[in-house]
Amino acid sequence: MLFVPNKLLLEKAMAEGYAVGAFNTNNLETTRAIVRAARELDSPLILATSEGAINYAGINNLKTMAEIAAQESGLPISLHLDHGTSLEIVMRCIRHGWSSVMYDGSKLPFEENVANTRQVVELAHLVGVSVEGELGRLVGVEDNISVTEREAAMTDPDQAQEFVKRTGVDALAVAIGNAHGFYKGEPQLDFIRLEQIRARVEVPLVLHGASGIPDEGIRRAVKIGVDKINIDTEVRAAFQKAVASFLAENPQVIDPRKILGPAIKAMSEVVKSKIELFGSVGKA
Repeated sequence: MLFVPNKLLLEKAMAEGYAVGAFNTNNLETTRAIVRAARELDSPLILATSEGAINYAGINNLKTMAEIAAQESGLPISLHLDHGTSLEIVMRCIRHGWSSVMYDGSKLPFEENVANTRQVVELAHLVGVSVEGELGRLVGVEDNISVTEREAAMTDPDQAQEFVKRTGVDALAVAIGNAHGFYKGEPQLDFIRLEQIRARVEVPLVLHGASGIPDEGIRRAVKIGVDKINIDTEVRAAFQKAVASFLAENPQVIDPRKILGPAIKAMSEVVKSKIELFGSVGKA
């Protein structure tokens, strides 16, 4: 297998006290930017692909781009399915050579989430593919929820322990007040809850929705025991800003290479800053 399973990357991170960044890619430019940053800092890397990215770029295109980048970099790189919501998409990625898959049954009743995740684990482990599960629901930045609803959406520490034991997942994504997209205000992360989960769960922990969380919050989460951190929105924002700025200054340019070059550089700088923040520099 060309790509490294998440299990190997995250167990090392867990033992040495840092986190591995999982950066979402949708195209060639983003893939190149992410891998360039990791190569410059000699960091392990998780290339994350959503169902939307697979539908947009094509599963073979995404896999081939990641494969070439991994071969050229010489780094330990995982190709990971992010938020797979069906057995169909999970199996499709496994058949095409993904080294890690996330089955997201967090919106389902607990028992159904357990049963589905366990099925994914049994199938994936037969071919050496790591599995990430999720317990608790990440609210979107646009969600208008009460304090009680916010509490209900968070991962229950005791349930987390039961979930990991019954499913056999290799990593667990938790909800502690984190959300997808940019935050409207200061993120209110429940670090006490995270400590309670860490005390009960032996597998690596994953923090989704990390774009926009202050650096100090990230450092605290890593210190408590988060081993994988997902970043997408901040990379996209860097792409948009760089392209918009270039076109505003150079409206006559129509060469995609010239337009997208600054975007690659901008995205790479964001990824480098996150790798440094997560503590994975030199850990490849």
